[in-house]
Amino acid sequence: MDREELAAFLRSRRERITPADVGLPAGRRRRTPGLRREEAAQLAYISTEYYTRLEQARAPRPSREVLAGLSRALRLSDTEREHLHHLAGAPPAPPLGPSREVRPGILHLLHRLPQAAAFVTSATQEVIAWNDLAAALMEDFSAVPRRDRNLVRRVFLGPNPDGRRLFGVSDADEFGRGAARQLRATAARYPDDPETTELVADLLAGSEEFARLWESHDVSARHALRKTFQHPLVGPVTVDCDALDITERDQRVVIYTATPGSPSEEALRLLSVIGTQRMDVPG
Repeated sequence: MDREELAAFLRSRRERITPADVGLPAGRRRRTPGLRREEAAQLAYISTEYYTRLEQARAPRPSREVLAGLSRALRLSDTEREHLHHLAGAPPAPPLGPSREVRPGILHLLHRLPQAAAFVTSATQEVIAWNDLAAALMEDFSAVPRRDRNLVRRVFLGPNPDGRRLFGVSDADEFGRGAARQLRATAARYPDDPETTELVADLLAGSEEFARLWESHDVSARHALRKTFQHPLVGPVTVDCDALDITERDQRVVIYTATPGSPSEEALRLLSVIGTQRMDVPG
């Protein structure tokens, strides 16, 4: 534990946060930049005395629970949170399971791509964020249970109420093979995550195809650069597929775009107007 560096780091992080940032009144007699020590302590759910001793380099090593509270109170980034743990002599423990928390900047990016269908998947291929056009092209993910947002589960086990396998995409079989390989690698990274374990067990029990792929022990996967969706309202939509890895959270941003001036671009433009409404259903 580096008490002096920890104290300086906490003080610098506290002084950069304004009361308004955390919903506190500024007050008139505020002689220190940023938060007061007692305010930081309150937000971290620790005593003011203990927090003061931390900033004075006189406190014993904080527990992981205290470090989590400090990270939350001081609004630390992932990199800053890891640095805090190392200064305290308690390197952050590896995550139990895949992260489902999407960075705000990535969420903003999704919605700044109005002409592209974009979504984020976790390490287990669960769709955890999406923009409106992705919902119109594939499915309104907000209308289905979280369990059914997992693409590996969908391709091998359904449900596919409209009879289209995995949203009518042309590479459903290829995607399934790649997804099975990726899931094996994910299961190795998160051996103690109950959700990942349950997902694999369900797939092995419910799909002979998945079981065969699982037994191959392959972990590498190729990704299609172009695919076609057979959409029930606008017909075939051919898109280019690009994927951006968010390494620190073990997530992936998938972006579908159509060739400019093509019928598929016009179909996406129409879908952006139609949205997720079902025009083929009366009423």
